[in-house]
Amino acid sequence: MTTAGDIMHRGAQWIPAHETLDRAAQLMRELNVGALPISDENERLCGILTDRDIVVGCVARGHDPAKITAGDLAQGTPRWIDSSADVDEVLQEMKGHQIRRLPVIENKRLVGMISEADLAQHLTEEQLAAWVEGVYARSLAG
Repeated sequence: MTTAGDIMHRGAQWIPAHETLDRAAQLMRELNVGALPISDENERLCGILTDRDIVVGCVARGHDPAKITAGDLAQGTPRWIDSSADVDEVLQEMKGHQIRRLPVIENKRLVGMISEADLAQHLTEEQLAAWVEGVYARSLAG
């Protein structure tokens, strides 16, 4: 059985909700990633911040990224998966919520992220095609 832990990218890092978006952008550059999980003061997942969120939700609206926090942009219920979850559960979670990045949790701690690139490296062509159809088909139709 292939698990979330088998296909995830290890070494994911939180951005605390109180950190500013300019710091988040710097961390994204340092880590060479396009998204960061946002943690509350208890290091629990409270959202995911993407590079696009920073541009569209802050910069394009004329706000100062040095004054807006990651927590200010955290919206909705964050989704995550346990590292022991089967890859089929990963795909269902991502398709069911039309998400392209999924934090992986082990013993209540962030241990990795699963992105489209991780899926492309580890899934069969059939699994990948079904995932793409499930995530993108509904978003294009709406």
